[in-house]
Amino acid sequence: MEKLHFAQLVFAQAKKYGERTALCHRDSSDDEWTKISWVAMANQVSTLAKAIVELGVVEQQRVAQFSQNKTENLIVDFALFAIRAVMVPMYATSTVSQVEYIVNDAEIEIIFVGDQQQYNVAKEVLEDSKFLKKIIVFDKKVVFTDTEHTMYYSDLLKIGEKSTKHFEVQQRQNEAVGKDISCILYTSGTTGNPKGVMLPHSCFREAMRTHTLRLTSITDKDVSIAFLPLSHVFERTWSYFCLFRGVTIYINQNPTEIQKTIKDVHPTLMCAVPRFWEKVYTGVQENILKFSPLMKGIVTWAIATGYKYNIDYLRVGKKPDVFLQLKYQIADKLIFSKVKQTLGIENANMLPVAGAKLSDEILVFFKSIGIPIIYGYGLTESTATVTCFDYEGYEVGTVGTIMPDLKVRIGEESEIQLKGKTIFPGYYNNPEATAAAFTEDGWFKTGDAGYIKDNAVIMTERIKDLFKTSNGKYIAPQEIETRLGVDKYIEQVAVIGDERNYVTAIIAPSIPALEVYAKKNKINYDDVDDLLKSPEIYVLIQNRIVELQKDMANYEQIKKFTLIRKGFAIETGELTNTLKIRRAVIMQKYKTLIDEMYANSAF
Repeated sequence: MEKLHFAQLVFAQAKKYGERTALCHRDSSDDEWTKISWVAMANQVSTLAKAIVELGVVEQQRVAQFSQNKTENLIVDFALFAIRAVMVPMYATSTVSQVEYIVNDAEIEIIFVGDQQQYNVAKEVLEDSKFLKKIIVFDKKVVFTDTEHTMYYSDLLKIGEKSTKHFEVQQRQNEAVGKDISCILYTSGTTGNPKGVMLPHSCFREAMRTHTLRLTSITDKDVSIAFLPLSHVFERTWSYFCLFRGVTIYINQNPTEIQKTIKDVHPTLMCAVPRFWEKVYTGVQENILKFSPLMKGIVTWAIATGYKYNIDYLRVGKKPDVFLQLKYQIADKLIFSKVKQTLGIENANMLPVAGAKLSDEILVFFKSIGIPIIYGYGLTESTATVTCFDYEGYEVGTVGTIMPDLKVRIGEESEIQLKGKTIFPGYYNNPEATAAAFTEDGWFKTGDAGYIKDNAVIMTERIKDLFKTSNGKYIAPQEIETRLGVDKYIEQVAVIGDERNYVTAIIAPSIPALEVYAKKNKINYDDVDDLLKSPEIYVLIQNRIVELQKDMANYEQIKKFTLIRKGFAIETGELTNTLKIRRAVIMQKYKTLIDEMYANSAF
């Protein structure tokens, strides 16, 4: 099974699992989940593969998807793999210029889109594109402004149903090899144009093998939610692994509905970025603050018990004594089980977290109460996972141990460098960037700094994001931003300080939390802008920052900050599609406010 090419995967699983459920989706207008069996999925993949051949798509031709998460995304993926074509996913929130860049760079002729907004963007690109010729729309409610170059996905399937290209599809499947490019994933990039990461089938095949070796608790009885964008390597590789292992996948289409979806599905598996767990942690802490002194005491006892049971004992492979087991059962029944049931994760087997730095405080809290977070680190160029926590023996402060058969070394400037079968061969149509990404002896340069201890990787900073103050001190802004991000009054932070004599920050606070604070403390204000200018609010945030940074060096501590009403967004260019800060954009947009924080300074 490990050596099975993705061109054959769905069909092999259909033979194995038959009418068992492979995928589930929920239409935006209906609360009911629709199930798709393995046989039905294989039939749709086969039908669509023939239809795409009818459109003239040849081997290794690039075809794009520009959509929110849908079951159709995975069906299109495997239909393209079946005919040896290449999938180029785009984020559902991409702008006209972002879509246009990828279309031109990858020479996209056909694009699948999700809803009206994505259709409108694709149509605008098509009008001026010398490459794009056909738009295929998933959502039947989308209104076309051009019928010559547009068709519904359902109509494309009808073409496949009438097609006689079965033997051509079968021949392409049989000819599929590991070096065929499966996907080109464009990195969102915090600076410059995105780069197209080419991932051959051999990379995914190796990822399936090594994840099977490492994640031994996952079986075909598990249920996963596809919550993160399928256009991102984390959710994409995870979803492929779930299909590879026979796991049922529920597709969460609208990110704002994830809490409802979790409570509906009660998943055993779900990928998430740290920000998701930060928000959950903040919510739990706010509820604890509302408890009576007696109840707070019980919660404190329960968490301490959970820490001893899960961190001091189970983490290092020690069996808790009978007395500790009894205390933990009481703590679980009184507190932990209720938290899990409220969230909908009482059945959780494994909850992978990656994509950014996860606070040790948050990690320890959830581990202590028995939530099985598996923290890891990876990149698009490494087909996702480089390291992840083991079931036992993981060390807090690390990003886990290195995946099987992947080589990791520390190069110049403490840079983490990689070599192995999951490492991409290069960037599409960009030999200069490819050459710059590898050392002379063939190691991929991640751009992340860290060190290795007992086969575990400890991340220190993002080299490209590291800046130096005018006093010669190096600052890792992401470390500061991660610390401040756990506070309930702080929604987003951008740390500033490159070539400046001290550190400042632009902060988007949680307006609802500030409004509650103002009401409780009888702070009068006319509107939100007036609230953010309040001296009491400034002192509140200042005190929170001081507390959160109390064990950091003086030169790392934020000396001044500015509160902004509207948070950073993808649409305004301040965030990448993976929600990473584009610091250069923020510094340009808020230049006046930043300059004011450094004017007439006493620091």
